Amino acid sequence: MLLGCIADDFTGATDLANTLVKGGMNTIQSIGVPGPHVELGETDAVVIALKSRTNPAAEAIADSLDALAWLRARGAKQILFKYCSTFDSTDAGNIGPVADALLDALHEDFTIACPAFPATGRSIYKGYLFVGDVLLNESGMENHPLNPMTDASLVRVLARQTTHEVGLVELATVQKGADAIRARFDALKQQGVRHAIVDAVHDADLIEIGHAAKNLALITGGSGIAMGLPDNFRNDGFLMDQFQPALPGIKGRSAVIAGSCSKMTRAQIGHTRRSWPSYNVDPWDIASGMDVVPRVLAWAESEGADTPVLVYSSADPDEVKAVQQEFGRDKAGAMVEETMGEIASGLLEMGVNRLVVAGGETSGAVVKALGVHALRIGPEIDPGVPWTEAIGGVPLALALKSGNFGAEDFFEKSLGMLS
Repeated sequence: MLLGCIADDFTGATDLANTLVKGGMNTIQSIGVPGPHVELGETDAVVIALKSRTNPAAEAIADSLDALAWLRARGAKQILFKYCSTFDSTDAGNIGPVADALLDALHEDFTIACPAFPATGRSIYKGYLFVGDVLLNESGMENHPLNPMTDASLVRVLARQTTHEVGLVELATVQKGADAIRARFDALKQQGVRHAIVDAVHDADLIEIGHAAKNLALITGGSGIAMGLPDNFRNDGFLMDQFQPALPGIKGRSAVIAGSCSKMTRAQIGHTRRSWPSYNVDPWDIASGMDVVPRVLAWAESEGADTPVLVYSSADPDEVKAVQQEFGRDKAGAMVEETMGEIASGLLEMGVNRLVVAGGETSGAVVKALGVHALRIGPEIDPGVPWTEAIGGVPLALALKSGNFGAEDFFEKSLGMLS
């Protein structure tokens, strides 16, 4: 193994794995720290997907350190801590506390933080994170049901999560290339800075940042920060062949499960409902004790095997807030995720083995319910989202989509690739 990665949610892990595959690295995604019974085989990179983005900081740290220990024991030459391109986190963490814990475990005193992903509209300028052409706190992320982002200054956000100094590598330096970036890293370290936010507005910036980070034991950021890393291994003679991913060769019924409440997922649902059978899972029905899962599965069975079905629980921000106020944020989320996981399990028993899942928390619940331990990464559908194939167990093709990713026709496009 060349690169060991720790991702704080499931769709983010797939997004990162997709970037590495595009860079020519054979990549496996593990669902949690692999157990002794999980055989991953030979691979260039392993991405361990945790559910640590919204856990209490102490749990996120413990899980991340377990992942680090597993990766180091298998010879990983560099570690990448991956989080969302919108820097989803509260003032208590978990990005800062986890990054600090990983640095301590590695006996290192400096790392970078760069969640930029220009292909999906995420850019950083003067330390401020933009989504498209608006600041993060004006992009809809201020209404995120779990981690509302109300400050676009990543320097300020990260400084609230760590007791260490946070610095900035500005775009003017980044665009001078890897040597200039590396010199700025060294200067910040001499000033006692432990975490450096790095500006990036184009893919070329991320590639140069990746080249500059060649000798860092730990890198943190979004999936885009990995763009330049395969070159580093290739130039050092560790990566010889250009890995070519293949689509899952799985035939069967198809379905989409959408739990994200993001603007884009809601737009994708609206687009798809016009041509596919769809079922809206209402959180109030779940809370009232209604037998939601049997009803959904009976409906899906009645639609027949030839047409994909869409099952969704996505709602607009006001509806989400109303449910959270009634049941509490954690309980509201957990009851919906558990229900969607049970629906996915029932669909699999029904013969649905080509499944698209929208939303990080929903994806985590689904892979857990299906007993998926690892994924082989295939070709990209839209930026940040590849097809994957479960390793071991029942044949299963999975596309795990972050809520904000993909075009409006993403659901149709993804399943159309397998037909």
